[in-house]
Amino acid sequence: MGVLDNKIALITGSGDGMGRAHALLMAERGADIVVSDIREDAAHETAELVLAKGRRAHVGVVDMADVAAVRAMVGEAAVTLGGIDILVNNAGFGQRAQTEEITEEDFGRMFDVHVRGSFFCTQAVLPAMKERRYGKIVNISSIWGMAGAPVAPHYCAAKAALLGFTKAWAKELAPWNIHVNAVAPGGVRSGGPVKLDNTEILKAKEEKVPLKRYCEPVEMSYAVAYLASPEADFVTGQVLSPNGGETIVGY
Repeated sequence: MGVLDNKIALITGSGDGMGRAHALLMAERGADIVVSDIREDAAHETAELVLAKGRRAHVGVVDMADVAAVRAMVGEAAVTLGGIDILVNNAGFGQRAQTEEITEEDFGRMFDVHVRGSFFCTQAVLPAMKERRYGKIVNISSIWGMAGAPVAPHYCAAKAALLGFTKAWAKELAPWNIHVNAVAPGGVRSGGPVKLDNTEILKAKEEKVPLKRYCEPVEMSYAVAYLASPEADFVTGQVLSPNGGETIVGY
C-alpha cells in the first residue's frame, strides 16, 4: 500500500517537467491525479501516464490567471474524482530580464500565474478540505524566492509571495487540520527560471553547487510527496529547499 492511497491530488502545471514528475510519483504512491495545465496535449500525456500506473486521472486545461476557469476546474474535478485532498501549487514560468526591461504585461503575467493563480486555486479547494478536516497544500517556490538573483526580480518576488502565503495559511488553516508547506527548489535539470540548454553553461553552474550537480525532477518530487503525505502530519508552515547545499555558499 502507498502512503497516498485513495488521496486525490491536484497538481497545477503538471503537463511536463517537475509538475509531471510530482504527478507520477504521487500516482505511484496511490493517489488519483487532477492534471492541470494550460497546454491540452501535455496535460493529456501526463494523464495517460497516470492511468498507466493504475490510478485515476482527470484533466483540467486552464490558464491559472483565469480565476473563473480555475474555480470551474476544481468543481469539475470534485464531480469526477471527489474532493481534493492535496493541492500542489506548481504552475509557473520563468523569464530572464532585469528591472528596466520588464514591461507592465510581463510583471502582470508573472504575478497572475504564480500568485493570483495559486491564491484562488487554494481558495477553491478549501471548503471541501475544511468539511473533511483534512488537507495538504504544497506551494512550489524557488531558491530565488529565498535568496534573490541578479536577474528576474519579478520572478523572485512572485516566488517570495508564495512563501508568505505558506506561513499565513499554515496558521490560518491549522484548526481544520490543513497543513501548508513550501518547496523551494534549487537548480533542476528540467528547467527553472531559465532553461539551460547549453551544456557548458550548465556544467559551470553545477560546479558552484557543493554536490556538484543540479537535481533531477523526481528528486524534487520526493520532497513534495513527503509534505503531501501522512508522514508530515506534524509539519506545517515550513520551507524545504533541496538545493545541493547551494544556499550555504555565497549568500
